[in-house]
Amino acid sequence: MNRYKQFSVFVAVFILSLTTVFSGFINKAEAAEDPLGLNAEAAILVDGETGKVLYEKNADVVLGVASMSKMMTEYIVLESIDKGKISWDQKVKINEYIHKLSAAPGLSNVGLTQGEDYTVKELYSAMAIHSGNAATVALAELISGTEKNFVQLMNKKAEELGLKDYKFVNASGLNNSSLLGNHPAGGANDENVMSARATARLAYRLITDYPEVLETASQARLEFRDGRTYDNFNFMLPGLVHEYEGVDGLKTGSTDFAGYGFTATAKRGDQRFISVVMKTDTRDTRFTETEQVLNYAFSNFNKETILKKNYQAKGQKSVPVVKGKEDSVKIHTKDELALTIKNGEKDQYQPKLVLDKKKLNEDGELTAPVKKGEKIGYMTVEAKGGEPVSFLTEDGEKLAKVDVVAAESVEKANWFVLSMRGIGGFFGDLFGSVASAVKGLF
Repeated sequence: MNRYKQFSVFVAVFILSLTTVFSGFINKAEAAEDPLGLNAEAAILVDGETGKVLYEKNADVVLGVASMSKMMTEYIVLESIDKGKISWDQKVKINEYIHKLSAAPGLSNVGLTQGEDYTVKELYSAMAIHSGNAATVALAELISGTEKNFVQLMNKKAEELGLKDYKFVNASGLNNSSLLGNHPAGGANDENVMSARATARLAYRLITDYPEVLETASQARLEFRDGRTYDNFNFMLPGLVHEYEGVDGLKTGSTDFAGYGFTATAKRGDQRFISVVMKTDTRDTRFTETEQVLNYAFSNFNKETILKKNYQAKGQKSVPVVKGKEDSVKIHTKDELALTIKNGEKDQYQPKLVLDKKKLNEDGELTAPVKKGEKIGYMTVEAKGGEPVSFLTEDGEKLAKVDVVAAESVEKANWFVLSMRGIGGFFGDLFGSVASAVKGLF
């Protein structure tokens, strides 16, 4: 082999080696970004009790949400019932538009007869179980007079719930082009959009504020007054094709623009998780990917006690006190602090003490009297390195905090003791000044 050929072979081997190495780096980088390797544009997994984020992929990318946006309509309906604005047995007369929309080909619907009365409960069940689009619009019109007004309410409620990265243009989640010429908001081809994080936050608030939503969402089939039986599009419910242990909600969605998405919630024992997958390729993929996320959740996360009751922070087991019979007071946690964390990662969390500045003077002291059990601040945890633990909501974040209280009482010292301390302090300062002056002479 001549030198030219030897050099060519060397270059080829070198390039091949580099390609292999960098390919490995790329694969590792991708794995680091998405350890589950999901076939979904975006996804998120959260603890159902606190909203603690356990896994995410492109969670802040805004995507089509399709019928998953019906969770907002469900929230407003349940809130309206809770506040007495409407009732479950209230009758809703079906107008011509709702009737025609319920018969539109290619849309998810139960047939609604023009001029006939349906109860709010019937329409809600059609929406929550079979994703009935016309039933959803009928409820929107009942609550707000028009769907246009209802869409304004949806966006306002989203802001109140602290959602970010969202826009609602109709109540159902359909593309506006499917609404028979009616465009409550936006353009003729607009759709509702949200990020996976916003969708998860909506789901978290829905099942937290109105847990009764699961009574309907968990029904695998709907027996409607037309004598027909309609399957829930959540095929992971018991008895359906993708049945998964513990799944009892929540909402699917699909359009050409949004692809196939699914917001799921599942509970086993005292553990509940919420997952969102967005923009998968097929109807079945959204369930297989959700199964992968939920398997990851139930296999890798458990609720563990991070801080025990009466825990004292290292290096700050007490707080100084002025004008008291004692010059300090011991402090500890009022209760234990438990969080859902990944197995084996308990040592990755460190306690963080936050004292109530309103109770401290500018020298960081409490002023007597201090009562046993009085709240002095709170204890939380953060990941080592100072990174905060991520939650969907501030209310959920509060569940990751535990009150720090005085472990004992410190009574206020009487006037004589305080006077003697003042005199002692005066002469102590005076003696110190004199000693310093004398020392300076030599």
